[in-house]
Amino acid sequence: MKRICVFCGSNRGSHPDYTEAARQLGQLLAARGIRLVYGGGKVGLMGEIADAVLESGGEVTGVIPGFLQAKEVGHDDLTEMIVVETMHTRKAIMAEQADGFIAMPGGFGTMDELCEILTWAQLGLHQRPIGLLNVRGYFQTLNTLFDHMVAERFLHQKNREMLLSHHDPERLLDMMAQYRPPDVAKWLDNSKI
Repeated sequence: MKRICVFCGSNRGSHPDYTEAARQLGQLLAARGIRLVYGGGKVGLMGEIADAVLESGGEVTGVIPGFLQAKEVGHDDLTEMIVVETMHTRKAIMAEQADGFIAMPGGFGTMDELCEILTWAQLGLHQRPIGLLNVRGYFQTLNTLFDHMVAERFLHQKNREMLLSHHDPERLLDMMAQYRPPDVAKWLDNSKI
């Protein structure tokens, strides 16, 4: 993997572990020669991971809608900044630029980005690894919900297994490097139609 897209919060959250994890992941990306692709912000965990990559000699591509850039939340010191018109275009370009995806703690925007990229994988639109950096168990209830979806037959187990999860950034990157996509030809149970 040469480029990883990270979805994360525009806030720092309630505990310093979130900031520390963002900085640690940024340092690891730079050390491994992996370019960061992200939403282009200078605030919250977004700013922390971008700064950590840059401070460690790595490269960063930001993708930000013009209306957010105009509100002065865009990072000014990135390797590359792509300014787009809409949030939809932002997500599409981030996806095009990435060889893999990581979601860190965040809010609605992070969940939107994560679920859309998971749906695209389920539909076979890409076969790239997707991981959760589960800092402080932040995603434990989400993982439980996804397991419940499998139990209730709204999600196939093979599709559930597309989402990797670990609390340690280095271990998560290793898991992503070893990822082999499942056969997603059957994601709909036609037997009940």
